[in-house]
Amino acid sequence: MTANQPTVLVVEDEPAQREVLAYNLEAEGFRVLKAETGDEALLLVDEDMPDIIVLDWMMPALSGIEVCRRLKMRPETRGIPIIMLSARSEEVDKVRGLETGADDYVVKPYSVIELMARVRSQLRRVRPATVGLRLEYDDIVLDAETHKVSRSDKPLKLGPTEFRLLSTFMEKPGRVWSREQLLDRVWGRDIYVDTRTVDVHIGRLRKSLTQYGGEDPVRTVRGAGYALG
Repeated sequence: MTANQPTVLVVEDEPAQREVLAYNLEAEGFRVLKAETGDEALLLVDEDMPDIIVLDWMMPALSGIEVCRRLKMRPETRGIPIIMLSARSEEVDKVRGLETGADDYVVKPYSVIELMARVRSQLRRVRPATVGLRLEYDDIVLDAETHKVSRSDKPLKLGPTEFRLLSTFMEKPGRVWSREQLLDRVWGRDIYVDTRTVDVHIGRLRKSLTQYGGEDPVRTVRGAGYALG
């Protein structure tokens, strides 16, 4: 896993369609998780929280609509965008899917190009820094495209790790991130880094953010982790 690489979970019981989706998503730069059943999908979400889920409606045993319903009922997974795939083209079916909590609804057979565009659209909402958007929090501005950060219009010098940490925080202000979650998001799952390393880089980030004065915007949540604001 590349650091800060967005993750998509593909839930599709047809092997050929699952592999085509995975291939195209990986070509777009996504890290892809694959599930064949609804039960497997729920387990994967608990083990490795994805950024987006592409979910087939018609699956044996646990249907996609039920998977969607369960995920949208849980506070920790409610915010994950779900794109529902279905051969059901009737308006009543689309309405049912959206009312269950799906964020988008794509009818089979679909254009892979269009589906990739819909995935990127959802990604802009939940991971704006990964698509080069400008993020703002109070007087802090992060330009993901030019890789520049400023506070109160004064430029800040951040190392690559501190930049990824700040991007993660600014994408979801107020969210508490555990050290393990930050390791996965910022360093990547394939790299072993001690959790104490997170504390070291948080310290460097705080020093950079307060170099011209002002309050430290990074909050330590005892026993839980860190949050912005």
